[in-house]
Amino acid sequence: MSAPTATALAHTRRVCSLYKKSLRNLESWYDRRHIFRYQATLMRARFDQHRNEKDPSKVAQLVADGERELFEKQHYQPKKCMDGLILPMSPGGVAFEREVIPPDWVLDYWHPLEKAQFPDYFARREKRKEEYVVWWEKQYGKSSANDSSSHH
Repeated sequence: MSAPTATALAHTRRVCSLYKKSLRNLESWYDRRHIFRYQATLMRARFDQHRNEKDPSKVAQLVADGERELFEKQHYQPKKCMDGLILPMSPGGVAFEREVIPPDWVLDYWHPLEKAQFPDYFARREKRKEEYVVWWEKQYGKSSANDSSSHH
């Protein structure tokens, strides 16, 4: 008795997933809310038309056809991915890796007049750099002049 229930549950989830993905796809195609809602209503009517279908092979075919149609009509630049929201700064988002964060050593090349605008920050930074050098030498030992010439 649990097998048909599990199968029915899997089918229900698959249909709900297809419906949600289809709605997300419609959102990408229609930017005007009233047009999107109209298209969503038409799509919901298509889903409801086959709601009471009992033949498992026909139901499986309908879902497969729906997934194929969704794939064929997917938006070329979706607002949202098929699994959920793509945030602008997340991988796949429109602003992902757009802001380049400069490495810390860039601050070493600031002009003294620029550094003078942030005296507390640069004083703390110099102290932390010294602490880091002490930690490094404690962890890995002091580097000698011979070490730098042996590389490449």
